[in-house]
Amino acid sequence: MDAYTSFAKVYDRFMDNVPYKEWGEYLLEQLKKYGVSDGLVLDLGCGTGNMTEFLAQNGYDMIGVDYSEEMLEIASGKKEESGNDILYLCQDMREFELYGTVRAVVSVCDSINYVTETEDLKEVFRLVNNYLDPGGVFLFDFNTVYKYREVLGERTIAESREECSFIWDNYYYEEEHINEYELNLFVKETEGLYRKYTEEHYQRGYELAQIKAYLEDAGLIFEEAFDAYTYDAPGQESERIFVIARESGKH
Repeated sequence: MDAYTSFAKVYDRFMDNVPYKEWGEYLLEQLKKYGVSDGLVLDLGCGTGNMTEFLAQNGYDMIGVDYSEEMLEIASGKKEESGNDILYLCQDMREFELYGTVRAVVSVCDSINYVTETEDLKEVFRLVNNYLDPGGVFLFDFNTVYKYREVLGERTIAESREECSFIWDNYYYEEEHINEYELNLFVKETEGLYRKYTEEHYQRGYELAQIKAYLEDAGLIFEEAFDAYTYDAPGQESERIFVIARESGKH
């Protein structure tokens, strides 16, 4: 799960096409629908804190957990600018620890897909259930097998900007349902020179039926799922699915 080291410094520049505001408003609707209009919320796999900040600005007491120190450094800078009272913790989501329970856990931008082993994902779900208040809600999205196989797999994506560029090669492994990203970054530094950085990322595609089974195994109750971020039912060609689950007692 080591990723987002060099990429952290340019992450927000290349992710400026992600509709964080629209996704955030969707999260707010779902949180309120399930009775969470305030209180303590965990952003699991918070990255540079875009969604954490959005929810904090909308009245929630936020905790952000991420495994990348570099991403959290950027998130902390945003916290200083906004003045929002956010607690950031550098922890692996497969073994995160909190000081107490929270009313809700959210996890967006396919953070779940970085957990590539079945038992590890079940453990993430068990920890979520453990740290949720009684009846607390878990909102998350994930990329599907269809997306990696048909949309990203075996394709190269490149983008060039004045201060940074990237070449992103994708390799999809059908048997494991794992997509390997080979990311080459070219970041402009002093004197007009560019420094090259290389990272490898691995994500696993999941089917909704698998996710439902893992949630149940972890003690969570599956509530509903949508073709993210809509209110349409997920289909065979859904690339990202949004799931809502509830805490149902501790084991």
